[in-house]
Amino acid sequence: MSVPTSENTQREHNRAGIDTMRLAWRLCRRELRAGSVGFRIFLACLALGVAAIAGVGSVSQAIVAGLSADARALLGGEVDLRLTHMKASEEQLTWLKANGRVSAVTEIRTMARNHDRTSRILIELKAVDENYPLFGEAKLSAGGLLKDALTSRNGVWSGVADAGLAERLGLSIGDLVRVGETKFRLADVIEHEPDRASQIIALGPRLMIPLAAMSETGLIKPGSLYHHHYRISVDEPIKDWIARLNARFDNAGWRIRDYGNATPGIQRFVDRVTLFLTLVGLTTLLVGGVGVGNSVKAYLQSKTDTIATLKCLGASRQLIFYTYMLHILVLSLVGIAIGLIVGGLTPFAARPFIAEYLPVAANIRMYPMPLILALTFGILVAILFSIIPLSRARNVPAASLFRNLIEHHYIWPGTMVLLMLGLVATTLSGLAIISADNRIFALYFVAGAAVAFVAFHFAAILVIRASRAMPTPRYTSLRIAVANLHRPGAPTSSIILSLGLGLTVLVTVVLIEGNISRQVGKTLLEDAPGFYFIDLQTDQITEFDALVSSFPGVRKIGRVPMLRGRITKINGTPVDQITVPPDYDWITRGDRGLTWLREPPTTGSNVVAGEWWPADYSGPPLISFDAEAARAFDIGIGDTLNINVLGREIEAKISNLRLIDWNTLGINFVIVFSPGWLEAAPQTHIATTHVDATSETALEAAVTDRFPNISAIRVREVLSNLNSVVAKIGTAVRSIAALAIAAGTLVLAGAIATNHKRRVYDAVIFKVLGATRRDIIGALILEFFLLGLITAIISALMGSVAAWGVIVWVMEADWVFIPSAVIATTVICTVLTVALGLVGTWYALGQKAVPLLRNE
Repeated sequence: MSVPTSENTQREHNRAGIDTMRLAWRLCRRELRAGSVGFRIFLACLALGVAAIAGVGSVSQAIVAGLSADARALLGGEVDLRLTHMKASEEQLTWLKANGRVSAVTEIRTMARNHDRTSRILIELKAVDENYPLFGEAKLSAGGLLKDALTSRNGVWSGVADAGLAERLGLSIGDLVRVGETKFRLADVIEHEPDRASQIIALGPRLMIPLAAMSETGLIKPGSLYHHHYRISVDEPIKDWIARLNARFDNAGWRIRDYGNATPGIQRFVDRVTLFLTLVGLTTLLVGGVGVGNSVKAYLQSKTDTIATLKCLGASRQLIFYTYMLHILVLSLVGIAIGLIVGGLTPFAARPFIAEYLPVAANIRMYPMPLILALTFGILVAILFSIIPLSRARNVPAASLFRNLIEHHYIWPGTMVLLMLGLVATTLSGLAIISADNRIFALYFVAGAAVAFVAFHFAAILVIRASRAMPTPRYTSLRIAVANLHRPGAPTSSIILSLGLGLTVLVTVVLIEGNISRQVGKTLLEDAPGFYFIDLQTDQITEFDALVSSFPGVRKIGRVPMLRGRITKINGTPVDQITVPPDYDWITRGDRGLTWLREPPTTGSNVVAGEWWPADYSGPPLISFDAEAARAFDIGIGDTLNINVLGREIEAKISNLRLIDWNTLGINFVIVFSPGWLEAAPQTHIATTHVDATSETALEAAVTDRFPNISAIRVREVLSNLNSVVAKIGTAVRSIAALAIAAGTLVLAGAIATNHKRRVYDAVIFKVLGATRRDIIGALILEFFLLGLITAIISALMGSVAAWGVIVWVMEADWVFIPSAVIATTVICTVLTVALGLVGTWYALGQKAVPLLRNE
């Protein structure tokens, strides 16, 4: 039986393809044995970008793994039930104890004073029972057990505190600290609190006391803002246990978390910082990709005679393409391997920084997934920037290749090459988006990177054309410098693209950080109140108002009732069944502050849709809702929210929407109720005061001494802590952005090295024509000065636009241009370009004319 001709043809075609690949691999090995001269920049660019991506991913994985490994200790149990304003009923507590091991914890913010009341600070007070902690270990400086430290001696309870509390109040072990209406003896200093890692910013240091002593402080009053936690260790699957709990106590009002979501605040913080740093790292790799392309182009130009010879001997275009593509891929793997080693070891080097900035212990080891992701990015970038140079070598006839020893012509890469280029670019973009936690942000980054590449490419073309078209300068050095910008083989395009991208990222980061810091500073100095006073009881209002309003330096007082509630349903649909927009998930994540008002707020917000209820309204419950949040949730006037308040669920209709200016830091609430529904509920009041800085300490002492249950939050300190966190993040981001600058610097050095032979030839010709070393140096300085200045101006413009978009459209804040950032960028870029340009060409200036001309 004969085999069909088409099948034979296919087999022969496959066999020919295999033979071509084998021959290509043999030729590739011979090229590799010849060495990798000219590929040092290539290897460094890939290694730097891959190391940035692998390092950021590995550090993130180490933190996440640490969170996961210590999840039970961080949460305090396998399940945490949190109640606000109240404790569990006897029936609920009995059920919990019958179905697991329970630890009860009460947390409240309050004021602590030293024994003679000369110093006071806001603290995070935590009362724990004898079962605390269920998981993990509380460590004290003296090395004793927590339960032995939290005792009562001679009628005085003991407590343990952070070192910061003792330092700020001037306390030593054994001294007394006053909290509320009682005193505690400082028994020891806390070295490690297993469940402390629940928030990035704490308003004050920790003081831990026995749960039995909490009632003696007088801080727990009707409506007081405190959280009562019940941490449970169970002997069955968590989901089954929670299902039984919900079936037994429907609408109990508690917030339920299991150890799978132990530290959502830190997790979100890590995810967002990781996303941003990874994308900046990808920018570094893309910038390095320009250096990859330059290195490949220069290498193939140096192999022109070899490629021409192979073609004359019958080598096909495919053989040429496969040979040098394999060569480039092998070298790429070397550079990528270096980057992976550095990135994989980054968590070990970053261990002390993680311990300083985050209250978690990272699980330091090698993580494969970030390395695989970085490996894939590195290979794709190497291929992406190598395709065009390879295609030119593949498509040019042998005779043209020989002519190209003298003159280079642009050659259209061909449809198939462009399709391959598009496929690799799409794969790279898709991987960046799919691997990101916030895919919308990653999509914006990919789009921005594409726009930046195109913009810088066309900017380079405009610079080249403008320098060619401009009138010839009279000054010789300037004439030479301008001519060098557009001469054949000039590095203008490569330098503007690579160095410009890195500088654009740096300008964007610096301007964003500067605007955030300025916003915090402006709010601190101009708009924000001096204090928030919380837990003000209803029977204290009259005396509080009289005390504060008559106090010297107080300019303005604001006060509203407040209690806490949790949104459970939106238009009848449970919130856990709704896809909540990421920027607004905090509204449904837990308890929110609620208030009720008869009249609309006069500052900080204004009604933009619907009508405010009459002052004497007494009908069904209505609410005023944040207009921006309503748009994010796609709800409006007439829609309903179910809100659980103290275990009771209230269905309320949206009556109006308010546009809220949160930047004032005044008293604003996402949800404001109509009168008639919350007045009778246990509640406290929250008050703000605008006070002269010189009177802040005296006012704090007067209020907290008179009302021990009231806590004073200094807005200045909170904003200072926030600014500190922003500064730390900014330092990390700028460090990664600096890698992009480093990659651009490598590309600049590579471009100068590629043109070294031409620089030597030019210098010799200039010398023959009578130019002095000083004349040549002047021309070079002007050339690189113009190149650096142009690149800096373009980078500053694009970085400013990008930062403006983030501040105005993403963060919805006021934008202010910061000239210092742009000036610094311009100086850095110009000095860097001139310095590297001179270093890279200094050798050319010392070449003798006779040997070179004789060889020519």
